[in-house]
Amino acid sequence: MKVFLSLLGREFKLFWSNKVLVLLFLGAPILYGVLIGSVYKKGVVDNLPVLVVDKDRSELSRKAMTMIEDNNSVYIAETLYDTNKMHERAREIGATCVVIFPKDFEKDILLKRYPEVISYINTSNLLTANIASSALQLSLGTLRAGIEIEALQKQGVAESIALTQFEPFKMSFIRMNNRSTNYLYFLWPGVLATVFQQVLLLGLALSFTQEYENNTFGELIDKTSNTFTLLLVKCLPYMIMSIGIWGLYLGFANWFRVPIHHNLIPLTLIAGLFVFSVSAIGVLVSIVLPTQLKATEVLMVIATPSFMISGFTWPLDQMPTWVQAFSNSIPLTHFLKAFRILMVEAGDVKQTIPAIKSIAIIGIIASFAALIALWIKIRKHKKAQEI
Repeated sequence: MKVFLSLLGREFKLFWSNKVLVLLFLGAPILYGVLIGSVYKKGVVDNLPVLVVDKDRSELSRKAMTMIEDNNSVYIAETLYDTNKMHERAREIGATCVVIFPKDFEKDILLKRYPEVISYINTSNLLTANIASSALQLSLGTLRAGIEIEALQKQGVAESIALTQFEPFKMSFIRMNNRSTNYLYFLWPGVLATVFQQVLLLGLALSFTQEYENNTFGELIDKTSNTFTLLLVKCLPYMIMSIGIWGLYLGFANWFRVPIHHNLIPLTLIAGLFVFSVSAIGVLVSIVLPTQLKATEVLMVIATPSFMISGFTWPLDQMPTWVQAFSNSIPLTHFLKAFRILMVEAGDVKQTIPAIKSIAIIGIIASFAALIALWIKIRKHKKAQEI
């Protein structure tokens, strides 16, 4: 028993003497607990943007818009007066729904012609689509009931009967972008992009740390001390292999019949920029940290929660500001924005420019930092050799 307790005490001492292990074992649960808890702290999604096309411009259409605004789940982000480029504008403002009040809306109701209010629901995100459509059904349904009950009561119809007869206008809900509301189309591409990022980060985590641990860093810089060449040599193989992974993903898409035929060439180019940005982050961490284990652990901390905080499933604007800042510093967040616009919503490349700029800025900053860090490492190594 004494031997057992002695060995047990020895293991605890080994654990606490390993700072990296202590940080990983205790720090990761705390970090992810706070991070994930903060992401879903609100528990509900509210203030989802809605685009309204008010062709009627009547008192009744304005009343309907007021009722929509009164629902906490949605708000009217913008109002148009015709349907020209309404879908393009909806994508630009990130509208979850487009509601169209037809011309002569109020007049047709008074004449009992039963006009139709059409709502286009963006089902590229099933969570927000369900919440927004429920909110519109409640708001417009309440308006519809109120109009008919009031009209019937004016005609002397008993309230009990009036409550069962309300149909002053029709409501139609049209699904867009993922009309079958297939969960595979919604979730699968985002998960694959996350895996793609993680594979790149973990692969590049070993690029320079492997040289340090094998004591071959000196041999490497003896061949060339040009920092740009060294970075290119380390990153280029992963960039080339990424082409194969991208092709594999396209093959999977055909196999599972996921519709990704829209804007395939622009998205492929953006994917190339995404690979560059992720590679820059991976190689930077590999240069700065001395061991493969530490580099891998740091990049795992970045990669593991990236999908949850990317805004692909849970809207980014529903998260705390500090989580949004962390999310916006990860290339995956912006790549998934571009993916959703081009592939799921069949949008225009111009609408992805903010996402493209963000990916490029992250990549340039990380590359510049990697060049400086590598230059410092080379200088330190050369000075050590001179002593």
